[in-house]
Amino acid sequence: MLHLRAIVPPDRTDAVCAALSECAGATNVVVLPGAARSPQGDLVQADVARESANEVLAALRRLGIDQDGSIAMEKIDLSMSAVAERAERRAPGHGDDAVVWDEFDRQVTEGTILTWSFIAFLALATQLAAIAALIDSPVLVVGAMVLGPEFAAVAAICYGIFRRQPVRIWQAVRALVIGFAVAIAITYVCALFSKWTGVIETDRLPAHRPLTAFIYSPDRWSFIVALLAGAAGVLSLTAGKSSALVGVFISVTTVPAAGNLADALALKHRSEITGSLEQLGVNFAGMIIAGTATLFLQRAVWNAVLRQRGRAAARRST
Repeated sequence: MLHLRAIVPPDRTDAVCAALSECAGATNVVVLPGAARSPQGDLVQADVARESANEVLAALRRLGIDQDGSIAMEKIDLSMSAVAERAERRAPGHGDDAVVWDEFDRQVTEGTILTWSFIAFLALATQLAAIAALIDSPVLVVGAMVLGPEFAAVAAICYGIFRRQPVRIWQAVRALVIGFAVAIAITYVCALFSKWTGVIETDRLPAHRPLTAFIYSPDRWSFIVALLAGAAGVLSLTAGKSSALVGVFISVTTVPAAGNLADALALKHRSEITGSLEQLGVNFAGMIIAGTATLFLQRAVWNAVLRQRGRAAARRST
C-alpha cells in the first residue's frame, strides 16, 4: 500500500473525495478541513493500493491539485487493516507488477543530473576498478560495481526512448559521458603518479589475469549479461526492489572496464584500451536495449490486465 497526502483547495475537496471513492484501490480516506497552511487548503489523506496509484494520481492532476495544491505519496511499511486488504484485492493486478510512472519518472530524472556526488562516486568506483585490474582482485571489482552510480542514467535513457523524450536522453547521455570522462581522467592521473613514484612497478598491465580478464575481453556472454542486467535493473526500479538493483550493479562491467581503460592508457597498453572501450559499449548497448524493451513489455502487460478487468466488470453488470 501507498499513503497519499494531498493539500486540496477547499472548493475541490468533495471532487477529490469522490475520485477516491470511485477508485477500487483507495481506502482509509481522511479529510482535515483547513489543516494546511502553505499552501492553504484542506488536507486529504488516503491509503492507495500500488496497482491503483496511477489512476488516483491522474484523477488528482485532472482536478489541478498538482498546480494549486500538493500531492505526495510514500510507501507504507506496515498496514494492519482489513479494509486496506480488501482494497488491494479489488485493485487490478498485483502491486509488484504495477509501475507507478510518476515515481519512476522522479527516480530516473535524478540520474540525468550531473552532480558533484555522481562524479565523486563514479571516480572512486573507477579507481577501485583500476586497482583491481592491477592486482587481479575480483573482490575489488565487485566493490567497484556496487559503488558505481551509473545505472540511473542508463534507466533514464531507456525511459526517454520509451516516452520519446530526446531532451531526457540527451541529459542522461551527457551525464554518463562527462561523468565517465572525468572519472577516467582522474584515475589516469593517479595511475601515472603511482607509476612515477614506484607504486606501480610494471610497465604494462599483467598479461595473465584469470580472475578479472572479463572486464576487458568482451564476448557474446558480455552482451547477454548486459541484456539480463538491463531488464532486471528496470524491473527493480519500477517494482521498488532495491535489493535486486544491487545484484544488477554486480552484474555489469561498465565501471571495471573504465578503471581498466585508465590503467591501459597510463601504461600505454593499446590492446586493453580497445578491449575496455568495447566492453563499455557492449554493456551500455545491452542495458539500454533490454531496459527499453522491458518498459514497453510492462506497459503492454498492464494494459492487458486493465482490459481483462474491464471485460470482467462488463460481464458482471450484464
